Amino acid sequence: MLRGRAVTLRTATDADVPALAEIRAKPEVRRWWRGGDDLAEAVRADLADDDLTVYAIEHDGRVVGAIQWYAETDPDYRHASLDIFLDPAVRGAGLGGDAIRTLARHLVDEHGHHRFTIDPAAANTAAIRAYAKVGFRPVGIMRRYERGADGRWHDGLLMDLLAHELFD
Repeated sequence: MLRGRAVTLRTATDADVPALAEIRAKPEVRRWWRGGDDLAEAVRADLADDDLTVYAIEHDGRVVGAIQWYAETDPDYRHASLDIFLDPAVRGAGLGGDAIRTLARHLVDEHGHHRFTIDPAAANTAAIRAYAKVGFRPVGIMRRYERGADGRWHDGLLMDLLAHELFD
């Protein structure tokens, strides 16, 4: 269990699937997080992915989102990539930034990571602004990076953060 200023991160379990699927079904989240028609199955698939570590984000005793990470293990390119989603009802309270900082500190201290990446949709200005508050910097646009629910390709923004910048 990882404790931030306002959030607690704990390994997500099957018991969290209904709450996480419900959050992912909200239009403000679903727009950016695909998962097909069965969002509970999409969450289960994330939990079953051996290359992915998923934490439930808790605030005031309830699950308000999830944050996940995976590692690039090639020693010459080693880094951790992060993804996060929050219930729109708690946005604007700094919980996302707290969750990212909490996980990043853990990844520095326990796994020796020195660099983090995150890749929001280029059109997701709210997420980009939130990540910049934590210290992530734009690296560049990844053109036609992911297919949207509309079936068309959309650009993504690659952002990164160096561990020493987190502690500055």
